[in-house]
Amino acid sequence: MTTIYVGNLPFSANEADLRVLFERYGKVDSVKLINDRETGRPRGFGFVDMPASEAQAAIAALNGYEMNGRALRINEAQERAPRPGGGGFRR
Repeated sequence: MTTIYVGNLPFSANEADLRVLFERYGKVDSVKLINDRETGRPRGFGFVDMPASEAQAAIAALNGYEMNGRALRINEAQERAPRPGGGGFRR
């Protein structure tokens, strides 16, 4: 299974839109759009899970694809770097 990062999404895009777009290239296991924690508004990116061979075809075909006037940035998702801990109260 490969997780694909989809960036520069129009704020009007929804999970169904992404599912339809990526299903042209194979089976889509899941779609997740990211919203701001405080406002609940879309942040303009999301993730799609697909089998590895189909994911590579989708990435190659859809990177730069224009959706509602915005060129999508699509690549294989990378693990998030650990954030430094700390903050908070110490005695």
